[in-house]
Amino acid sequence: MSEHLFANGDDTPDSGQEVKRDFKGLLGSVRKFLSDLLEIRSNTDAAATKESIIEDIPFKGHTSWILICSIFIASIGLNANSTAVVIGAMLISPLMGPILGMGLSLAINDIDTLRRSLKNFTVMVVLSVITAFLFFYLFPLRDESSELLARTKPDIRDVLIAFFGGLALVIARAKKGTIASVIFGVAIATALMPPLCTVGFGLAIGKPWYAAGAMYLFIINTIFIGLATFLVIKFLRFPMVRYANSQRRRLIARAASLTGIAVMIPAGFTFYQVFQESLFKKQAQEFLKETIEVYQFNAAGRYVDNLTKLEYQDGENPSLIELVCMGDELIPENVINTWRVQKNQYTRLKDAEFRILQGGKDDSEEKFNYVSELYEKNKAELLNKDEQIRLLEEEVASLTKNAGKQIPFESISAEARANYANIEGLGFSYQLQTDFKKLDTVPVFEIKWKDGIRNNQKEADAKKMLDWLKIRLQDSTLIIKESK
Repeated sequence: MSEHLFANGDDTPDSGQEVKRDFKGLLGSVRKFLSDLLEIRSNTDAAATKESIIEDIPFKGHTSWILICSIFIASIGLNANSTAVVIGAMLISPLMGPILGMGLSLAINDIDTLRRSLKNFTVMVVLSVITAFLFFYLFPLRDESSELLARTKPDIRDVLIAFFGGLALVIARAKKGTIASVIFGVAIATALMPPLCTVGFGLAIGKPWYAAGAMYLFIINTIFIGLATFLVIKFLRFPMVRYANSQRRRLIARAASLTGIAVMIPAGFTFYQVFQESLFKKQAQEFLKETIEVYQFNAAGRYVDNLTKLEYQDGENPSLIELVCMGDELIPENVINTWRVQKNQYTRLKDAEFRILQGGKDDSEEKFNYVSELYEKNKAELLNKDEQIRLLEEEVASLTKNAGKQIPFESISAEARANYANIEGLGFSYQLQTDFKKLDTVPVFEIKWKDGIRNNQKEADAKKMLDWLKIRLQDSTLIIKESK
């Protein structure tokens, strides 16, 4: 009976074996397809690749002049805020040669090539910085363009661009018949020359933090391009350099390995640091979207997102989230406290300092309205960040020009209560007055007297209080009125 079922049914041992064979065949086909698609060793010319990389290492003659020209082109492009010119400088820059040489030499234990690569790389970097410094120091126009400022603060994207750009470059160089378009594309993407020009710019204008940030970006690019080169050469199994002396061979192999590890440790640390900073800024942006960006000001108030400051600190000093609001409408303290509670719900923002800079109450509502209209009118005409910053600085100066006239009402009311027993309440406001020739804003105090106070006593106390307030606030335009 069972034999008959197995012979005629679908669920037989033979059919199960057939399904398994078909599945294995499918896996084999997929594996073969992926192998043919991604395999690069068979089409690699190790000897030609090594020779071409080594030929690009020397820095003398034509190469030195090409580097100098590319530095000037990049500096002019950064100064003029021209992306096209900066890209042109990247294409002709010979800086990539020694970096690939360092990665190759570490991978194949070639200590002589490593020495030459380091020497030429150092000369190139020093010459680039000096040339850029002299250009920006002597050139009369030294605006802090967005192209320059973009090279002063690296983030996780710069690390990934440098690493994957380095991978693409070495793979292209290793292929039989080098793909020139890939080499040009990597030169543009990794952007080695602009950070060095920005280092010279920072030193020329006396802002070493610009130079430090740009040099940090350049070091990131260098390390991760070199690391990518090292990994690809190892993966492609380039032949190691052999030395006749076995003891020397072991010594050089150890030195190359230690150097490679020494490079990879800061590379890993840098990636971790930049990655942590990126996570912090991502959560900070999400926090801002849920709080200040959806907050509705009732009247004369505005959140200036261009001036938001997000600073990540990894250590004892807390990170910082700083917002700037302009106008005479203050965000209530209970709202700010609620935002602080919301901030603490984010794991990476919990220990960060949260600060809101708000404009004080201005003595002219018309002034704020005028600045608001001016801002809206000019916003569409802003061409770059420099103009935005300039306009915002003008707004801040306009809104804070009369900060000396601000009334410390809380302390004034406490002093008035202590010195004048007949006062039951005190109010304050700015009042617009005109004689039809000019418009003026006058600070007005309104006094509510206690019941039963005689008129002559009110007049005496009011005169005395007016004299006190004028001296206390250094404002002779003060007026005192009786509250109705």
